[in-house]
Amino acid sequence: MRLCIFTEPQFGASFADQVRAVRTTEDAGFDGYFRSDHYVHTDGGEGLPGPTDSWVTLGGLALETSTIRLGTLVTSATFRHPGPLAISVAQVDEMSGGRIELGLGAGWHEAEHQAYAIPFPSIGERFDRLTEQLEILTSMWATPVGERMNYAGKYYSIVDSPALPKPTQSPRPPIIIGGAGPKRTPALAARFADEFNVPFRSAAEVARVYRLVDDACVFAGRADLPVKSAAVTVVSGRTDAEVRARWGTDILDTDSGDGTVIGTPNKIVNDLGAYVEAGATRLFLQMRDLRDLDLIELIAAEIAPQLP
Repeated sequence: MRLCIFTEPQFGASFADQVRAVRTTEDAGFDGYFRSDHYVHTDGGEGLPGPTDSWVTLGGLALETSTIRLGTLVTSATFRHPGPLAISVAQVDEMSGGRIELGLGAGWHEAEHQAYAIPFPSIGERFDRLTEQLEILTSMWATPVGERMNYAGKYYSIVDSPALPKPTQSPRPPIIIGGAGPKRTPALAARFADEFNVPFRSAAEVARVYRLVDDACVFAGRADLPVKSAAVTVVSGRTDAEVRARWGTDILDTDSGDGTVIGTPNKIVNDLGAYVEAGATRLFLQMRDLRDLDLIELIAAEIAPQLP
């Protein structure tokens, strides 16, 4: 099982906090360190000191690390035009020595768009734009050096682009598409993704969505996706008292169906095992408190070794 630490800096984290977290994650032997792409606290809080841009941050983290995979889960297609996004991802991939992965989604949080003057179209248009962005990104990175790229879409057009720079990874950085939608998301994954991620759902729901993706791959004439993953919030401790301190409640057997696993290491191992049985080959373990480096070390020492 490949394990990644997943952080949401919009809840409150400076760049320095993220450097400490990624260094701890790398030293502990995790497969990857991924961060969200949000501009406001998505649960209504202040999120002090305020947002940090995901791709600016990843560029900095690339220079602070040497082996760990880095990426977004997920970048919102509404935040950036596809051409500049292709440049940013390729540049950070070069800065990292070829360790970047791009999670890309349609965007969902209207309040952050309003807060920072970002247009927020209808869900249908957002998915149409996401589709065009994926077409452009993959085409730009695939265009041979010395040739030009053109593209005519409903929302984006490209004329005589040199399609530079190229990523370090060949043919391109892995693309992660995720969600739990029944039609458009699985279809996009079948066309473009190297990995499909189901965020914050029960193991049974994760298995159901994986079946939809498998069906979409069959319809598209493609073999199964090489990687299926899930994002899960982890709250653990060496004792029940330590778990309570992190969770903030006496209820330790919470099973809300939202992909939160709570308990001492043995219980966490059992709960995560259900995601393995559902078909996940990589897990993104969300930290509620990015500054809680002890939890990262606890997972590495007492949970990761027990997983298949």
